[in-house]
Amino acid sequence: MRLIFATRPSALARWQTQWVIRALEAAHPGLTCQEEVIVTHGDRVLDKPLPEIGGKGLFTQELEAALLNGRVDAAVHSLKDLPTEMPPGLTVGAIPQRAEVRDALVSAQGYTLETLPQAAVVGTSSLRRAAQLLAARPDLQIRPLRGNVDTRVRKALEGQYDAVVLAGAGLTRLSLTAHVSQWLPLDVMLPAPGQGALAVQCRSDDAETLRLLAAIEHPATRAAVDAERAFLEALGGGCAVPVAAYAEALPQGALRLTGFVGAPDGSGHWRGSLTGESARALGQALAQKAIAEGARQWLR
Repeated sequence: MRLIFATRPSALARWQTQWVIRALEAAHPGLTCQEEVIVTHGDRVLDKPLPEIGGKGLFTQELEAALLNGRVDAAVHSLKDLPTEMPPGLTVGAIPQRAEVRDALVSAQGYTLETLPQAAVVGTSSLRRAAQLLAARPDLQIRPLRGNVDTRVRKALEGQYDAVVLAGAGLTRLSLTAHVSQWLPLDVMLPAPGQGALAVQCRSDDAETLRLLAAIEHPATRAAVDAERAFLEALGGGCAVPVAAYAEALPQGALRLTGFVGAPDGSGHWRGSLTGESARALGQALAQKAIAEGARQWLR
């Protein structure tokens, strides 16, 4: 048995793909896996903020094309980068157990969000992060930040910014958590829908690959991220909108979903929560609540 995995060239993408490969080979003795590195549009264009070049499939379209034409059997994505609309013929065959969901502040001076100087420069190209940072600290100056995880950390440590904000999962996976000056609490900074989770994509008619991937599926993680992504989808959003969501498991199989929609300049925001048992219905219901309570003004 052999599987070929598409992966992006970054250290984080390679780490994530190799983690999935090790887990599958451990679960299926006799299975061999190999990587095929594919450079995406998001990897090539590094001189512009993500929202300017963003839209659906910034980091995924080339990998999906390789799947659809049969060049590879599967592709590993950071789930937060995967558009909510799946191309016909593709499916998410497995979502392994989620890693760290929080965002982290990296600062050469060891600043926290509370101790950053007045009008400090903070690096992020995420409208979601900018909206929540400015909701907490309207005085901050938000500046674009691109590059791989290690590049972004280096820019912070060199003092190009007073601090930068990064997904904690990437820092954890690349053993860079020693540089974290603050783990941002969820009541201040909600994550992107699906943040911290991996998605292993494959062809929907590939029964053998789906059978193999089932070994690394984590149902509780899938339920949580399904709720978060349903919230984003119902709001009509992608990576270029200031939307955040996090679902946590409650006893007896229920989920509590918290969502955020905000103005990128921090001038206003909506935040709310709902509890339910059906992941997609919960996400859709919270989106309807957000729109009914005025959140649409920040989605235009």
